[in-house]
Parts: sequence; C-alpha cells; structure tokens
Amino acid sequence: MNSKEVICDAVKRKADMIAGINQAVWDYAEFGYQEVKSAEKIVQVLEEEGFQVETGIAGIETAFVGSYGSGKPVIAVLAEYDALPDLSQKAGCAVKSPVPGKTYGHGCGHSALGAGAVGAAIAAKEYLKANHAAGTVKLFGCPAEEMGFGKAFMVREGCFDGVDLAFTWHPSDCNGISAYKSVAYYKVRFRFKGVTAHAGGAPHLGRSALDACELMNVGVNYLREHIITDARVHYAYLDCGGDAPNIVQDHAALLYFVRAPKLIQCGEILERIKKIAQGAALMTETEVEIKVLGGLSDTVPNEEASKVLSEAYCEVGGPEFSEKEFAVARDFLAILTEQDKKRILKAGAEAVGITEEEFAERPLYTNVIPFRPEMMNTLATISTDVGDVSYQVPTGQISAAIGIPGTGLHTWQATAQVGSSIGDQASLAVARVIGLACAKVFEHPEVVERAKEELKKATGGEYLSPIQEGAKPGDED
Repeated sequence: MNSKEVICDAVKRKADMIAGINQAVWDYAEFGYQEVKSAEKIVQVLEEEGFQVETGIAGIETAFVGSYGSGKPVIAVLAEYDALPDLSQKAGCAVKSPVPGKTYGHGCGHSALGAGAVGAAIAAKEYLKANHAAGTVKLFGCPAEEMGFGKAFMVREGCFDGVDLAFTWHPSDCNGISAYKSVAYYKVRFRFKGVTAHAGGAPHLGRSALDACELMNVGVNYLREHIITDARVHYAYLDCGGDAPNIVQDHAALLYFVRAPKLIQCGEILERIKKIAQGAALMTETEVEIKVLGGLSDTVPNEEASKVLSEAYCEVGGPEFSEKEFAVARDFLAILTEQDKKRILKAGAEAVGITEEEFAERPLYTNVIPFRPEMMNTLATISTDVGDVSYQVPTGQISAAIGIPGTGLHTWQATAQVGSSIGDQASLAVARVIGLACAKVFEHPEVVERAKEELKKATGGEYLSPIQEGAKPGDED
C-alpha cells in the first residue's frame, strides 16, 4: 500500500477508538489544568498503541508527551482537551439544554481537537511501522489553552527541543488550511484595596475600591482611541466589592486581556494601562496591586508546513458526513433566523457546488479550501498558545467542520454539535490529513530544512516568552 492507503486504512481500523476519545473527553468537560480524566484517557490509548509516554511534563500534571519511532525527522502533533465554563449542553440538542450537574462544556471543540490529534499520531505510527521508516512522531498533550496558556509554559521548559516540525488543527465550520497570523496577549489582574465605611452615615471615611475600578475602566476606554487598530483590550470584573450598595467597597478587582499583533506591542499598551490604574488609585486614595498572570505569543504561519498539509487534505478530502450528521445539522439550521438561514444556504451552496435546496438537506461543509500563500497575510484578532510553539518549531495548522456554517465557537451550539457524531467525523478527517502529512514529511525530510529556514527568516531566531519570571502553571493567586 502507498502512504495514503496506509494512513486511511489505519484511521478506518481505529475509527471507534478515535471517536471514543471525542465522546469521552466531551463528557468529562474539564477546565484548564484540571483535565485529569481527559489526560488519563488519552495517555491510556497512547500506551495501548505502543507509545512511550512521559506524564507531568513542564511541571503540569495534565501535560504529557507520547513518542513512537526513532531518528529524524521528529514531528509533533499537538492535542488540546480543556473545556469552557458555562457551556454545558446536551449533545446534538438544538434547544439550550445544559447537562444536569455539569457547568463546563466543549464550546471550542477541544474534545474533537484531542481526538483528531491522537488519531493522526497513531496513523503516523502505523506508517512508520509498516514501512520500517526512520522518524519519530510525538503526541503532545497540551492543557489549558483557553485560559492558562499551557504551551507557553511547555515552550519555556524546553518540551519542544529537538522537534523538527509541528502539526495541529482547530475545530471550525469549514475545512481548510489555517495559515493566518493570530495575535499575542497578556492576561493581567488589577486588585484595588480601599477603606470600608457606612455609605450613608460616614461616606467621607471610606475609600472606594469599586470607584477605582470604574475610573480605571473609563480611562482605558479613552486609551482605546490611541492604540494601534489591530489591538484589543477586554475586561471583566472579578470582584465588585460585595452586594450592599450602602457600604463603601474596600475591595474590588478587574481582569484585563491586552491583545496586539506582537507581544512587545502588548507590553507597550499594558504599561499605559498600568499608569491608568495607578491614576485611578491616586484619585480614590486606594491602593492597586497589578499582577501579570501570563500570556501567549502571536502565531507565525509556515508556508512549507501549510503546503504539506494542503496537499494531504486535498488527497484525502474533508469529513465524510452521513445522513446521521446531516440530520443533526438540519436541526441547528432550523433554529436560525430566516435572514441568517438564507445567507448560510447561499454561501454553502456556492462553496460545495450544489443548489441551495440540496445544501439545506446537507448543511455541513465537506469541501476543502486549499492553501494559498496570501492566507499568510491575514491577521485574525484571536489568540492561541500554538503561537509560542510556532516561534520554536515550524508549525502548520488546519481546520475541520464541527458544525453548520456560522456556528460560533465558545457557544452552547458548538458544544452540542461537536458532542454529536459530527465531531467524531471531523476528528477522523483530521486524523487522515495530519497522519498523511506526517508520512509525506517522513518520505521527504528536506521539507523540514526549508520550513526551518523559513521560520528563522520570519522571527530572526528571537522569541520573547510571555510568561513572567517565577510564574507557575495554574498559579493565578
């Protein structure tokens, strides 16, 4: 058998196991750094498949690496498996219905992300085994992508040293090559401390921490006009000082995300925000404690890695959805507004090459969008800790459909669809694509040197870690 046949046969034989990972991790739905059951499930599968597994890497209980093979090239496949809060939802259900007793949900599809990555690593292993080929495949279990930047810690601890190329993917509503740039960010907590007092009887004795938060937010709102257009600043209240308005609040806290195309730009904006916080404290005669909880880097797309993935994707095709998946998709299409439905049907029909009536019966993307070099000029103002890996190792990414067109990630609709067999089929497609891409690199190791040279030119060999000195994974106190 040729490499494509070996990979596709392996995924077909392991299909129940791969889909089982999606279903198990979806059901566990564990938050970042707490993915104990999810990590154990994947580690168990890897060990049963003959991988040598090291757990607890980078000092993170739920991080691990499974290795198979020997020699070069060494290819990393990146898996994620953390869930999001307040996104519990019954699988396949198009009416908002949280699972009783569960808060977290896979609204970003990381259950399938992990499953597809594991499937790809196992398929690559089968290729090495069948061809007695030189090369090593490593499955990296990467926790806490959503809120904890696990990969940034793993990069800092040298977990990717010796890796030649990395592949990963992310759930989406389409199938293609994700060769865009993403932005860096810092995650920062501002904690104000004041003096409590009776707000009616002796307000002059109080110093309001809540007022300081309010003034800080106003100041940052004025700052937004004077930062670069591709930057983003978001905030949330961690502590509003209590529920009683007749007490001067002596404590209050804010969480800020500061995003920009490069980490150094995030740092420049953050320094200005710190001054605003200090000014708010000065105006209210309170104190402010500023703590940078962590961050992550922008993503450096790699043309060589993207071309290999694109070639593999075009060879094996997108997810092989059946009437079972289309039936679920129709339920989610039905809950949209008529305006959104009309827009989606028109775009979907054009993309897949069928009539709108036909797409209404089969409302999932099965076509593949191949790589185009101009993709690399696109800046997506989202963030991922894959960016930190991409500074160390040439990295290629793909996407696969886990829901109907227009399905937003970080929603209960995404949780519901990825937990159905739609997520299973996306995982299997990814296993075929990344598995075949690994095989192509094993057969043509010269790709690695071109990819490495490209990365060196893009970064100048420089990497600024977003992790502050002394910071530990999960330590946000």
